[in-house]
Amino acid sequence: MNSTKILDAKGLACPMPIVKTKKAMKELNTGDILEIHATDKGAKSDLTAWAKSGDHELLQSEEEADVLKFWIKKG
Repeated sequence: MNSTKILDAKGLACPMPIVKTKKAMKELNTGDILEIHATDKGAKSDLTAWAKSGDHELLQSEEEADVLKFWIKKG
């Protein structure tokens, strides 16, 4: 999937992946895709809920070698 920007949030504990995601999203235009890499297992539920509450779209998520990857389209 083509990402506009990649955010490395690996090694960060809650709530930092969300804080960094919010900041990165402010720099993007509507329709842009942010790819987030995180290792905090709580990020899965946190980012899913955050995307929904912010009118963004979680396009895809996957886990690869203990790294959670998310693709969120800015709404």
